[in-house]
Amino acid sequence: MIHATAIVDPSATVDPTCEVGPYSVIGANVTLGADTWVGPHVVINGPTTIGQRNRIFQFASIGEEPQDKKFDGEPTRLEIGNDNTIREYATMNRGTTGGGGVTRIADRNLFMAYTHVAHDCQIGNDTIFANGSSLAGHVTVGDHAILAGFSCIHQFCVVGEHAFVGLNSVANRDVAPYVMVVGNYATARGINKEGLRRRDFSEQTISDLHRAFVALIKQRGDRDEALAKIETLAQNTPEVSRLIEFVQHSQRGVVRGKAG
Repeated sequence: MIHATAIVDPSATVDPTCEVGPYSVIGANVTLGADTWVGPHVVINGPTTIGQRNRIFQFASIGEEPQDKKFDGEPTRLEIGNDNTIREYATMNRGTTGGGGVTRIADRNLFMAYTHVAHDCQIGNDTIFANGSSLAGHVTVGDHAILAGFSCIHQFCVVGEHAFVGLNSVANRDVAPYVMVVGNYATARGINKEGLRRRDFSEQTISDLHRAFVALIKQRGDRDEALAKIETLAQNTPEVSRLIEFVQHSQRGVVRGKAG
């Protein structure tokens, strides 16, 4: 299952069920889990661990050194879970000692062509990165988040679960869960209603989230006043409680609606 022209380092661990295509390079300290398919002309450097049933397309660069001038060859790593699809020219870098030493990608994510995951990023499950979308270092992305084409996330930002970052958008603050943001710099436009409906959230939950969004993120009044307005919603709808928690604990501040 390993093509004759592929180069596999002796220290790499490749499950017998893996397939490695022509001219691909599997470097030192790389582990490939069962049923993972690596296409032609892929480069994977280590230390990198890749789980089961992943599909990595041609010209992807996985587990390369972080693009951080402070990096000095320390033994950092990249960890990728199961059932991910990584398309052409995608790049994923290992971590840095200053960021915990590891870049992590969980399960069932889709990384389209030319996407970039920088050092020390932490990515959850079932996310979609459309063509050309990029994360700077130390970014966290929650489950089911979607980054549209050519969107960019500033370093140390958090993108909450079920959030949507629109086409060509640049987020320089945290993107709250369930929220759709658009623009450069991004502004919050509303709840990601269509995405939530596709994932079987109830209309009541979506309505409660919308009311919480208007009070807490769209309007720019006193936060305690806003919290008082949605206190009952938070008691009855766990997603509203999660939205409040995210806003209260944001380190960079959240992407807000347009002033006025």
